[in-house]
Amino acid sequence: MSDSPEKKHSLFASHGRDFRTNRYIYPVLSRRAHGVSVGVNISPDKACNFSCVYCQVDRGSPGEACAIDLDRLREELEEVVELVVSERLFEGPRFKETPTNLRRLNDIAFSGDGEPTLCRQFDEVVKVCAEVRRQHSLDDVKLVLITNATLLHLPHVQQALEIMDTANGEIWGKLDAGTEAYYARVARSRVALPQVIDNLTAVARRRPIIIQSLFMRLSDEPPSEEEQLAYCQRLREIVDAGGQIKLVQIHTVVRMPAEDFVSRLSYDEVDALGELVRRQTGLPVATFYG
Repeated sequence: MSDSPEKKHSLFASHGRDFRTNRYIYPVLSRRAHGVSVGVNISPDKACNFSCVYCQVDRGSPGEACAIDLDRLREELEEVVELVVSERLFEGPRFKETPTNLRRLNDIAFSGDGEPTLCRQFDEVVKVCAEVRRQHSLDDVKLVLITNATLLHLPHVQQALEIMDTANGEIWGKLDAGTEAYYARVARSRVALPQVIDNLTAVARRRPIIIQSLFMRLSDEPPSEEEQLAYCQRLREIVDAGGQIKLVQIHTVVRMPAEDFVSRLSYDEVDALGELVRRQTGLPVATFYG
């Protein structure tokens, strides 16, 4: 018998950055990764150029992007990787209910409490993680960048992406809107939507990317049909300009959002949006509710 939706949700809903006394490295069970994702939080001071209405991180007093202790990051990463590979991670209370088929290390992901590409040492961090991956012969383990795509044009970020290209790298670019008005309402950023689209397109011309999109109810209203169609049009524009999108991930709110007017879509609404994207774009789509 398969797990109930409620049990599945409880397993995947906990993405806390706290793990032992670590500052940078934390493991999570990821439904989208189909296994364990080792998170690399290079925004411990919560620096971000978005203030998304659905984000669970308190942006009340974000700090400036801080210097990263690369030696400590390496030590923490090696320790957590060993815990997952040896399966000792699943002996503790947080992960003991993990299904057998998900007790695998899928990726090392640059994510955390802010936008990872804001870190001035981002290329150095990626280099360290690529070295740990190589030294432990983790050939099947991906390096994943989860990004809002606002800074992908910067030279040090492009250098980091080139390192990722040699280390089974994968870029998950955020795109949560089709119109400038809806984007401004959700992301609350000074960076305009066209910059995001241009960056996603430029990066996708160099290598296939994944688009990760979160949709929700705002004041109990789902995104309008007009907004959904505009979102599909943005995806088509990326492809028409030569961008390679290997998958579109559609999901909804899981953890407690920053704003109380934000709530999750229903199963049917998420699936219907996924089907619309398939019809309108012809792209592969995966939908997630938890």
